[in-house]
Amino acid sequence: MNRELIVRSSSDAVDFALLKDGKLTELHKEEDNNDFSVGDIFLAKIRKPVTGLNAAFVNVGYEKDAFLHYHDLGPQLSSMLKFIKQVSSGRLKEYSLTNFPFDKDIDKHGVITDVVKANQSLLVQIVKEPISTKGPRISSELSIAGRYLVMVPFSDRVSVSQKIGSNEEKDRLKRLVKSIKPKGFGVIIRTVAEGKKVAELDKDLENLLDKWSTMCKKLQRAQTPSKVLVELNRASSILRDVFNDSFTGIHVDDADLYNQVKDYVVEIAPEKESIVKHYNSRVPIFEKFGIDRQIKTSFGRTAVMSRGAYLIIEHTEALHVVDVNSGNRSNKAKNQEDTALEVNLLAASEIARQLRLRDMGGIIVVDFIDMVKAQHRKKLFEHLRDEMKDDRAKHKILPPSKFGLIQITRQRVRPEMNIKTTEEDPNQKGKEVEAPIVLIDKINVDLERLLKGPAKDSKGITLNIHPFIAAYITKGFPSIRTKWFLEHKRWIKIQPRDAYTYLDFRFKNKDGKTIY
Repeated sequence: MNRELIVRSSSDAVDFALLKDGKLTELHKEEDNNDFSVGDIFLAKIRKPVTGLNAAFVNVGYEKDAFLHYHDLGPQLSSMLKFIKQVSSGRLKEYSLTNFPFDKDIDKHGVITDVVKANQSLLVQIVKEPISTKGPRISSELSIAGRYLVMVPFSDRVSVSQKIGSNEEKDRLKRLVKSIKPKGFGVIIRTVAEGKKVAELDKDLENLLDKWSTMCKKLQRAQTPSKVLVELNRASSILRDVFNDSFTGIHVDDADLYNQVKDYVVEIAPEKESIVKHYNSRVPIFEKFGIDRQIKTSFGRTAVMSRGAYLIIEHTEALHVVDVNSGNRSNKAKNQEDTALEVNLLAASEIARQLRLRDMGGIIVVDFIDMVKAQHRKKLFEHLRDEMKDDRAKHKILPPSKFGLIQITRQRVRPEMNIKTTEEDPNQKGKEVEAPIVLIDKINVDLERLLKGPAKDSKGITLNIHPFIAAYITKGFPSIRTKWFLEHKRWIKIQPRDAYTYLDFRFKNKDGKTIY
């Protein structure tokens, strides 16, 4: 399996595309004006505690106050508030927490007004970026993420990722981390730490302690609200979270960004330095790797799968609804039940990809094609779970209901990736049409359906189409028509039609009758 990261830089943003065997699975954008990224830590000020909500509104510098619930305060809030006060005043210059006296944990069932008050300063971390009309969601239980470890100040707990299956490996990692962990800091051991030696873990922990010390030094002169710790730039954070030994290429089209990425890869995996390449060509990098085409075909209301099956994806404020359709799919299945299972399994794989690609969060309801057999419903459920194993967002999948619906909840921490795929109609001003780049894909699907349909419809097929599109299909070697001949062993006649608009096409049989 090939895994590649393609990085495109522009004047105001950087786009990151993650490919698995050439297929687009994740797309991220880092904009220069995003001052509230997940993981950023702010010195903020309590604006107003609200007893009815058991929460406080906090000024972090955004146009709308951030929301801080009592359960997100963290058990050691009192210790943190005391630490901030002493560091900000200059009385405390030792940031290691080794000799810092901890206060008693706050009551986990307490009331917000008992522990914080208006105009009080505290450290908070962005856990959900501003979405729609809502301000950022924050937590004062801080965590600083590294390559292998996540460090949690004002804690002594050591925990291990549940995705590490071996109990022996979990025990080994726990013992190693406990032997190097400084007092006053908890540690979460990440999945990628599996099999790593103590020297690698120790180096990662030292880097996290350096970040903590740098942040604490800023507190002495920081005004509220202000950012005191910046999460890694998106390139480094994506590499930190997804990079593994299966990566075969990282391609970057900007020289400065290339050097940043290469330095980071050398730091975390020096043996992989050679896979980082500077892309320097007149052909845009996203076009070269076929990403632009995949974006056009993946982000519309309709997501097409193979042999005519497709998804309809609808968005509302509260949830997302996905409808699975078999379309004009033809296959070798003996009955309707087998066809439904085949289409549903294909749809499950595409849905798992779409959730990551669009970064869809909240509640997702999927209406699969009805299946009678319980073993088929179980197989679909297990297949969907397997396909979503690589999804880094927290999610939960419920078994199919008696109506054939599967419900998914998926963590939403950033605004959903939403890309407009329709374009202005060249034939009618003020109207929009599907992107012309997907026209050939639609023709391919319809042609395959016709050639596998009734014999009377599949003889002497002529494609009537606009002259510009006809030239695109027939010119060059191998032309698209030649590829059709090699695949289907049938020669398709192309008939240019001046009266057709750019995106119109008709398939006709030998008698000149329109068959699609």
